[in-house]
Amino acid sequence: MSEARRGMPLHTKILISLLLGAVVGGIAQVTLGTKNEGLKWFVDNIATPGGNIFLYLLFMMVVPLLFSALILGVGDLGDAAKVGKIGLLSLAMTIILSGTAVVIGVVGVNLVQPGKIISEQKRSELVAQFSDKAAADKNLEAAKKAPDDPPVLGFIPKNPFKEINRALEGGLLPFMFFALFFGVALAAIEPEKAAPVRAFFEGIFAASQKVIEYAMRYGPIGVFFLVFKTTATLGFELFGALGVYVLLVLAALALHQFGTYSLVLQFVAKRNPLQFFKQMRSTMMFAFATSSSNATLPTALKAAEDEVGLPKDISSFVLTVGATANQNGTALFEGITIIFLAQMFGVDLTLAQQFTVMGLAIVAGIGTAGIPGGAWPMIATILVMFKVPAEAIGIVIGIDRILDMSRTVLNVTGDMTIAACVARLSGHNRQVAEV
Repeated sequence: MSEARRGMPLHTKILISLLLGAVVGGIAQVTLGTKNEGLKWFVDNIATPGGNIFLYLLFMMVVPLLFSALILGVGDLGDAAKVGKIGLLSLAMTIILSGTAVVIGVVGVNLVQPGKIISEQKRSELVAQFSDKAAADKNLEAAKKAPDDPPVLGFIPKNPFKEINRALEGGLLPFMFFALFFGVALAAIEPEKAAPVRAFFEGIFAASQKVIEYAMRYGPIGVFFLVFKTTATLGFELFGALGVYVLLVLAALALHQFGTYSLVLQFVAKRNPLQFFKQMRSTMMFAFATSSSNATLPTALKAAEDEVGLPKDISSFVLTVGATANQNGTALFEGITIIFLAQMFGVDLTLAQQFTVMGLAIVAGIGTAGIPGGAWPMIATILVMFKVPAEAIGIVIGIDRILDMSRTVLNVTGDMTIAACVARLSGHNRQVAEV
């Protein structure tokens, strides 16, 4: 089907909605003023529900998506361990590169501090806009009471279903621990017993991805209302901080892509980085266009054998597992985004809390769907842990398309880099001569 017949691409619609929401909201603020009763009524009764429909469609998939993705991701890593040397090398490289990516992101956002660019007055207005007094009072009362059966050490739950129920209210860590532990156990039992359970979670994961796809189709309307609400009440000052945030994410992604990967390719895989990137150019372009590691997988598998010159048995294993379990770019992006939004809401994360963000971002690379918009349910859930409203993702979700496209390139390049390193370290390396 031609592009003309399919109509305007979704990401273009979302970008237009972002710009339109900003312009219309800005005009409304300048001409009517934030205290105008008509504008306040529209924001409270039209814009807020209209934006929240989009956000809540994402939030409601947090539990099924994250739970199934973590179980399947750990199962893939478990399969990797069973493969022996190749699997263990893949796992080690995944952890090292994901950890490096998150460190780059966290260091960058602390140095630049894009969330602190806005004035204290605007920050106070932002916090007030996202505050729900009834929910705040309820949480305050709950905080005064000792929780029933609190998780041991803060992350080992007695009743995992209780933590699943409060995953968006601070129960993320125990919930993730249960999912990871269950995934490890599932990977350890006999394949014939694990197969039906795994098939069940594959169905949940696929259905969750489809719901997110439906939510993204509503995205242009939701983004318009979210941006209109923010601009109509806070003005354009917020967009300066968003611009710095976008540039920071792109710079960090570029540093990891052409810095970290180049060093690893040069000294571990013993390959020329420039030649490697040239051999991968069609795969990287496809990843950029689709914003989906899963959709890029067939192209990557073909390029790995025909262009990059990797052994088929190694590339098919590493790239297939990596499409789900290795999301370097997503982990980097999530680390920056979480700390950026915390800064905007005046939440100063301690060093220990930032290490927690780093760890969760690395694990989130396993539990993030390889589809456009797949990172947002995870980001929203982590934000709540640090007392930042989950709805805060509405501030940045409208400008995510270019970041999504860019981090998908990093994810796919990371998979191929790991495959090249594993081929070299396992003694199965071969290269296609440069044309």
